[in-house]
Amino acid sequence: MTEGHPMLPQASLDEAAQQLFLRDLKGYVAEQLEPFEAAAAAALDPGEGHNDRVGHVYAKLHERPSFRDYASLRRTSQELLWDDVAVSVRRQAAALDAKAEIAEPKGSLTLAPAMRQPAYLDAADVHLMPGGYADDPGGVAQGALMDRGGAVYMLGRNGGLLNDVRGHTLAAHVLHRWPGLVPNRVLELGCGVGVSTLPIAAAFPQAEVHGLDVGASMLRYAHARAEHLGVAIHFHQGDAEHTGFAEGSFDLVFSCVLMHETSPTAIDAILCESHRLLRPGGVAVHLEVPNRYETMPLWAKIRGEIEHDYNNEPNWKTAISIDYAAAMGAAGFADVVTGFQDSTSRPEPGNQGFGAENKGVFRSWFVTSGRRG
Repeated sequence: MTEGHPMLPQASLDEAAQQLFLRDLKGYVAEQLEPFEAAAAAALDPGEGHNDRVGHVYAKLHERPSFRDYASLRRTSQELLWDDVAVSVRRQAAALDAKAEIAEPKGSLTLAPAMRQPAYLDAADVHLMPGGYADDPGGVAQGALMDRGGAVYMLGRNGGLLNDVRGHTLAAHVLHRWPGLVPNRVLELGCGVGVSTLPIAAAFPQAEVHGLDVGASMLRYAHARAEHLGVAIHFHQGDAEHTGFAEGSFDLVFSCVLMHETSPTAIDAILCESHRLLRPGGVAVHLEVPNRYETMPLWAKIRGEIEHDYNNEPNWKTAISIDYAAAMGAAGFADVVTGFQDSTSRPEPGNQGFGAENKGVFRSWFVTSGRRG
């Protein structure tokens, strides 16, 4: 586990072994223990006619010691993952800060020291990551924790330690749906450490690419990461609901798995802001987890409750339940589509792969897109 890029904190042999153990433990919980609890849920199912089917089964499951053990182990493995990655980050923090000092940057970094993160991020550390997205101990440590921890958290199935498949997948959707689009200015909302920003820059090399996020450490790290990978990105600290950019500033505005980490009111505000930021004819694309609540079986809905309670995902259900076609229309977009885009690390013009079929987690991503008329 030493590949990746120059800013990525490297793991010693012992640290790598611990991280691989946590990855495999999470896999064991999901693949070996979870089926037993799913079967128990099916046995407790009162049927679709029950007025609170999911809540009823979820409460009954908590009466079972095996479920409580499963839920506890699921949460503990996530907490230990961040703890183990933090060991690598702390050991190299000073070296990473030094490496983040770029003498002649291609891109830029604009921070807003007085900014307060949104209340929904203040309320809990999403994904149980200590400090969350906006914690700023100084330097790049929090961004480094997110980058390596995020790749391990995804079990290597989203582009290994580059963790960039979602960005490539979104690019494939743009190239498929809008083959004539040649954007001059592009913005990612909620860019984090830039794992999805860089694939879009690669897909549209003529464009001036910007990324916006709430966390100063995230952005310091994202800027250094992009520079060491040779890509010019302009990073800004700000809120995706109210970016501060002028109306009509961009030709393409996008987000990758941002909505489920916000709030119900924030989703509407972000869609409206996406529309405001676009020039006439500009395109917005928002990629989310492939689950759609209305089509999910009982256990998958219960897993959503588990995500809420044991992984600090308070907006999970809302984000996968919303009618994005209607919400995009209400925000002013035209030519709106919703569907599933096949995962890819090689977006190409005419690379199809978009439609109504959800091929499953890590094989598909839910996408909605539209243009400003």
